[in-house]
Amino acid sequence: MFGVQFNAGRSRQAIREAIAQLDDMTPVFDDIAEYMLDATRQRFIKGVAPDGTPWAPKKQSTLDRYKRLGYGSLTRPLIGPGKALSTQIQRLVSKDGVVIGSSLIYSEVQQSGAVKGAFGADRRGRPIPWGSIPARTWLGISRDDETAIVRMTEAYVASTLDAP
Repeated sequence: MFGVQFNAGRSRQAIREAIAQLDDMTPVFDDIAEYMLDATRQRFIKGVAPDGTPWAPKKQSTLDRYKRLGYGSLTRPLIGPGKALSTQIQRLVSKDGVVIGSSLIYSEVQQSGAVKGAFGADRRGRPIPWGSIPARTWLGISRDDETAIVRMTEAYVASTLDAP
């Protein structure tokens, strides 16, 4: 029979401290949330989906309606008169992760699209929406985003494990 016994008190304590620090990843999740907010806002400026494909342009009927209502020429996709979708992106950070999104009622329709009349009709019998809306994916993680998130996480883990 062969056995080895050693006192692992300091190493065991170091491992316990590292586990405790890694148990709450809120600091790195906060960094990821800020990064993703900026990346999502940049998509509105560029008019592209996370994979880099351009968003479908606005239909002429939408452009005509904006002019008729006095909003001028708002040609950029997903940018309406109030710019709400592009300016009201929200983030939720907890020790369990990050959520980026919008509480605007139409945000999912802009993300996934909808066919004319998908939500029924208004009191006058007009379809809601009044025309088909193409999907313009504005939420998501690009390859560059994924790489940046991995780097942020690796840096956080390394700094946590290197801490005295």
